[in-house]
Amino acid sequence: MSLSEQLKTINIEKLSLEKKASGRLIRMVGLTLEAEGLVVKVGDRCMVERRDDSDIEAEVVGFDGSRIFLMPIEQVDGLQAGAKVSPLSGSDGVPVGFQLLGRVLDGIGRPLDGKGPLHAEQGSLQGETINPLHRDPIRTTLDVGLRSINALLTVGRGQRMGLFAGSGVGKSMLLGMMTRFTEADITVVGLIGERGREVKEFIDEILGEEGMARSVVIASPADDSPLMRLRAAMYCTSVAEYYRKQGKNVLLLMDSLTRYAQAQREIALAVGEPPATKGYPPSVFSKLPKLVERAGNGEAGGGSITAFYTVLSEGDDLQDPVADASRAILDGHIVLSRKLADEGHYPAIDIEASISRAMPQIVSPDWLRKAQMLRQLYAHYQENKDLVSVGAYQAGSDPTLDLALNRIPLIQQFLQQELNECAKIEDSLEQLKTILPDVPQPTSPEP
Repeated sequence: MSLSEQLKTINIEKLSLEKKASGRLIRMVGLTLEAEGLVVKVGDRCMVERRDDSDIEAEVVGFDGSRIFLMPIEQVDGLQAGAKVSPLSGSDGVPVGFQLLGRVLDGIGRPLDGKGPLHAEQGSLQGETINPLHRDPIRTTLDVGLRSINALLTVGRGQRMGLFAGSGVGKSMLLGMMTRFTEADITVVGLIGERGREVKEFIDEILGEEGMARSVVIASPADDSPLMRLRAAMYCTSVAEYYRKQGKNVLLLMDSLTRYAQAQREIALAVGEPPATKGYPPSVFSKLPKLVERAGNGEAGGGSITAFYTVLSEGDDLQDPVADASRAILDGHIVLSRKLADEGHYPAIDIEASISRAMPQIVSPDWLRKAQMLRQLYAHYQENKDLVSVGAYQAGSDPTLDLALNRIPLIQQFLQQELNECAKIEDSLEQLKTILPDVPQPTSPEP
């Protein structure tokens, strides 16, 4: 074969590859785009042409034979049938690094604060898997600045906790207090699927200039596409992972894990995955542990990610599928009570329903005994509250209740805290000892 024929063959093959490299949009149903003529795999990114010659980014989320299903990241106004769809080369890199401190970004790392472009390293959305045998165990306590949590639901550095609450019971305010008071080198805040106005309020009123200087905020409000909300949750975890690699102790606050699950539900249903539990497809419950397991301690001698995920309980139902699945994979849960919030008891933490699974390993036996005793007294008082209020209880009938009635004013004062009040962990423990100074374990009378 002559040189000219060889060149002609090469050009034909190149043209054929170019034709395969791009496809055409053939259908749009709801949030899903369908294209043909593409040679791509799930997770690849593509650009779809719009009528005004601008492109929008979409991600491959599934396929059916030669048809490719894509989910757009941005608004789809201006798309039309036959639009060109071109795969993007390179990885799904996102900006990470110390240049992000003090910045507000969207779910793919674009600045929202008007402070100019980022010049940062590139990281992966997917993160790295850590061998569970190489993870540093949770050994040290973490001061979160809230008395009831510090003393009764003690959190360890590298622990992953859930904040379970319905709407309007002080969940965001509790997160804000943790943001200001927790001892951490860096704070990463993910505002996923919440109201857009809360982003600026959180930055201006809760973080402030001092808090923002050591924080990164990643925001994807409710009007973003489900793929953008999904990416935002993964992105803020990637940013926290980068700082952990640098040996930093990171506080990761994600509001909320439920919106992440709902975004995955929207995507899964759009590509035809059948619903399983109360409308949630199986992929939702496989995505949750993949995200949560990325937090925690790194390898021995490295940094840590202590994570708090808010979980919305629809109708205050703690058996909601997402709440139930989250409770199983987290290292503890803090339940906020609507009844306490209605009574003006803030923070509205239901200590009877809350637990920290790492607490027995990180506090002294005396500390643990006093915390359990206070919980017992509080629970016993709540159980007999109506009996006492109507005057039907006779003092001396129940030693445990007598002790609870004697201590309940101090206990209620201990459990409540002002919004701008910081309670250090040492002070919280001292107050706990003041309420229960070497009190013997009470015993209830035999029936």
